[in-house]
Amino acid sequence: MDFETLRHANLKLLDDAVEDFSLVVRNLSTLAEDAEKGLHRAANRANWAGENSRVTKAFISRTAGEIRDAHTQATSVHGVLKDTAGELRQYHTRLTEALDRALKKNLTVRGTGDGGFTVTMNVHPDRAAAGHTPPSHTPGDVTALRDEIQGILDRATESDASAAKVLRALADQTDHGFGDAAYRDRDTAAEALGAADELAALARKDPEDLSTADFDRLAAGLEKYSADPLFAESFATTLGPRGTLDLWAGVTDPHTGRELRMDRREQFDDLQKHLGLTLATATHSDSAAMTSWKGGMVALVDQPLGRGGGFPLGGQVMSNLMRWGDYDDAFLNRYGDRLMATEKKFTGNGRHGAWQRLGPDATLNHTGTDTGWDPMTGYLKALANNPGAATTFFNDTFLTEEEDHDFTGTKDGKEVRRSLTNFDYLFEERHWPADFDSEHEESIAGRNNLAMALEAATTGHPAGELPTADTPHHTAEQARLMERLVASIGEDPDKRLSEHGHMVDSIGQITSEYLPDINRSFDGPDRTDPDSTSWERAQRMFPIQGQEAVLEPRDVTKLLFAVGQSPDGYAAVEVGQKAYMSQLMEYHLNPGLPDSLVVDDDTEGVVRRIAEKSGEVSGVLALGRQEELAAAGKEKDEEYKNSMDLLKSSISGGLGTAVGVGTSFVATPWVGAVVGGTTTTVTGTVLESVFQDFESTELEDSQDARGELWQTGWENNGNRSGQAARLAAEAHGMVDAGDAETWARESGEQGYYNAQSIVDGRTPGSRTTS
Repeated sequence: MDFETLRHANLKLLDDAVEDFSLVVRNLSTLAEDAEKGLHRAANRANWAGENSRVTKAFISRTAGEIRDAHTQATSVHGVLKDTAGELRQYHTRLTEALDRALKKNLTVRGTGDGGFTVTMNVHPDRAAAGHTPPSHTPGDVTALRDEIQGILDRATESDASAAKVLRALADQTDHGFGDAAYRDRDTAAEALGAADELAALARKDPEDLSTADFDRLAAGLEKYSADPLFAESFATTLGPRGTLDLWAGVTDPHTGRELRMDRREQFDDLQKHLGLTLATATHSDSAAMTSWKGGMVALVDQPLGRGGGFPLGGQVMSNLMRWGDYDDAFLNRYGDRLMATEKKFTGNGRHGAWQRLGPDATLNHTGTDTGWDPMTGYLKALANNPGAATTFFNDTFLTEEEDHDFTGTKDGKEVRRSLTNFDYLFEERHWPADFDSEHEESIAGRNNLAMALEAATTGHPAGELPTADTPHHTAEQARLMERLVASIGEDPDKRLSEHGHMVDSIGQITSEYLPDINRSFDGPDRTDPDSTSWERAQRMFPIQGQEAVLEPRDVTKLLFAVGQSPDGYAAVEVGQKAYMSQLMEYHLNPGLPDSLVVDDDTEGVVRRIAEKSGEVSGVLALGRQEELAAAGKEKDEEYKNSMDLLKSSISGGLGTAVGVGTSFVATPWVGAVVGGTTTTVTGTVLESVFQDFESTELEDSQDARGELWQTGWENNGNRSGQAARLAAEAHGMVDAGDAETWARESGEQGYYNAQSIVDGRTPGSRTTS
């Protein structure tokens, strides 16, 4: 800060800027509230169809988000300006007071023209007016004044420079739109930037020189600031892509850092996690430095980092830092492209395996699930946290027909090379390397992360979470991937799914969120005959928001049968199906349903059809459960009960707000949708009954017990169907409640019976049906 600049500062201009931004913040606050209530919430309640389902709702959600971000950024800028204006006014006042005191000691301060200043005597005694004796001062007074003024200028400079740095960092976060970095004041943001410089300096140290105290400071700092956008961007870009990889590769190198391995090995997982979270936050910055960082990291995927130019490669190291957080979509997809190109190179276009860890190799992952030597394991976990990137990745091409590979199919009666998507390769063809967890048991992490990534890719929300009102309806890309997933499982359910039981919880959640599509499949409409009314009837009977996944009934049966063999999968789909059936009953028995959406005048037929198809789904699931119990008995049946209990406890707010239970179906404004809001009394009451119905079964005599299990399931299914219809009829008075209950109960029981014939025809050879 120049002496003359501070001395003659017109702080009114800065005060005006503060006031202007204060007004901007207030206006944007009102606008953000209006956008949330008037746009966002209204959009979530609206009955979307066609392109509106895919485009308009998402646009409205993004617009509301941009307004929120604009308010956030304006609030941060206002805080910086307000703090800086207040401090500069204080420094201006202190400078003025110091100059006034100097005059009383016959000292004056003059600018040198280059931003500096000098302290001189104001009036020399020899030139003083007659009879006037100027005040005296000592050399110490001159030095003290000089130091005081320099201190004021230094602090003003620091205040001004800190504000400029923070404001530039805020502006650089996005190349268009607004950033979501929120800071209550300038000092908080400046502190984050200062911490980034300090911790990056630690991270650049040679791992051999990294003491336990350094490690602790680094780990604690990353934990504290991992979600801070300014810190994350500054830390990552200061460290650089190669420096980032060298840090983790060095810490985990078994040949270096003996002190760290001895004293801090148990904390390596904490550093891994918070370093990964920091990098995830950083990738959302659009600053020029971060854009360069992302490009540099992608370029390092296939580059050796080890001693003598050997393993591990950059992708092996970085993938283990990607297991946490939400990485930028575009970065994840560019990274994935490079990683799959590297996979092709090291596997001979998929002809053989790769990434097999040997004893001396470093353990790159310290979570205990696997060693981290296979880069796909960590990358797939990153995709599980990022639905958009996951959908794009799995639909991308891995191998074309023109490339040199061994994957063939039949075309025009001839065996020819076929093209493979990333999904085809990873789900069906890949040679997964053997790996082990921290207990020296065979690791399941690779395929488990694959299943979670598929969950995100097909549902539109991160794996392990339930859909909300903001979860978009299924897109064409998600639906096509679901079609391929179901067809693939249908081709070989044992090899693709049942032999990897740890994947079924995710596949079960996927299945539960495509129940409208599955019910349409079981309804068997003729989509091709222009004279048939079955397709139009099915569309009205089982309305779908977003893009439908067109599924083959035979494949769906095999999917449900396989999912039913997993306690978690069974719970997700069974509860989801009962919730969906309940919603459909209330939807179709509501006299307020517009004529354009009414199936026909045969209300009894509609109720019976809903109950029958629901019974078929539940029946096939039950047969899958019996298949598993035939082999595992009582212990496995307890797992089914535990999975049901866990699902019940996970429902947000209890059964009255069954957020996201089992299905992403949002019917219309006339139905209290499960997703994103409060269930209706109908759905909540039925689900309460479902959980009460479910008890584990004593299986001392497995054959008799399985028969009893089937009988109990048949009765409960009919009762729940009847209950849903009765409650819906009582709520709306469209038909007699007793009649509706009878129709639904009878047809629900019949659907459950139908499941046996369906499974006999579509999944021959099972223990249950042999």
